[in-house]
Amino acid sequence: MGQTTQAAGSAVGGAVHAVNLAAAGADLSLFGLFMNADVIVKLVMLMLIAASVWVWAIVYEKVTTLRRVRRAADAFEERFWSGGSLEELYEEEGEKPTHPMAAVFGAAMTEWRRSARVAGADISHTAARERTERAMAITIQREMDTMERWMIFLASVGSTAPFVGLFGTVWGIMHSFSAIAAQHNTNLSVVAPGIAEALFATATGLVAAIPAVLAYNKLSTDLARFAGRLEGFAGEFGAILSRQSEERG
Repeated sequence: MGQTTQAAGSAVGGAVHAVNLAAAGADLSLFGLFMNADVIVKLVMLMLIAASVWVWAIVYEKVTTLRRVRRAADAFEERFWSGGSLEELYEEEGEKPTHPMAAVFGAAMTEWRRSARVAGADISHTAARERTERAMAITIQREMDTMERWMIFLASVGSTAPFVGLFGTVWGIMHSFSAIAAQHNTNLSVVAPGIAEALFATATGLVAAIPAVLAYNKLSTDLARFAGRLEGFAGEFGAILSRQSEERG
């Protein structure tokens, strides 16, 4: 009985000693987990890291673009509503627009000028007014398509990155089970590194997905608000052109 107890104690002590040595020798840092991971898990993590970097690049570009076009729109509207000449404003900003609101203004003025050159044409007539409104609507759509570029990438990363990370996790756990079967050993020193690597893949997926989802929701709201601002300006400017044409007629 004493020998059995002593043998069991020795086995437990040996196992604990092996686990302690493994824990002391294992590199559980992020870099160590990446370097020790299976090649498939490495590819998954590299893809997710690249996606995360691209997400942040898109966010920076969209934030700076929105800030720039808002400032330009504020300055343009201040000039527009100051009571100055529309022809002068068109020559300065409408002919070669540098921001969306100036592009909408330029499209409307261009169509209005074309209609005014036609003998007997009147911007208040239904056909001419529809052409002007259509020109502004098309310009708004084109400008917003440019500003919304890469937004679908944010949505895709936000929805798929967790599943890509989960694939890396499943693969890493399968690799750990294969190591257990090959070594016929269920000690923590065999299981822990593979599981840690697998969970690191999941964490990488979440690191890529969470900012992408938050950025997509925020930027989508800001872009929709700016599109509404352009549409409001187009409606007001269309009314001004129609009223001026009626006064001339």
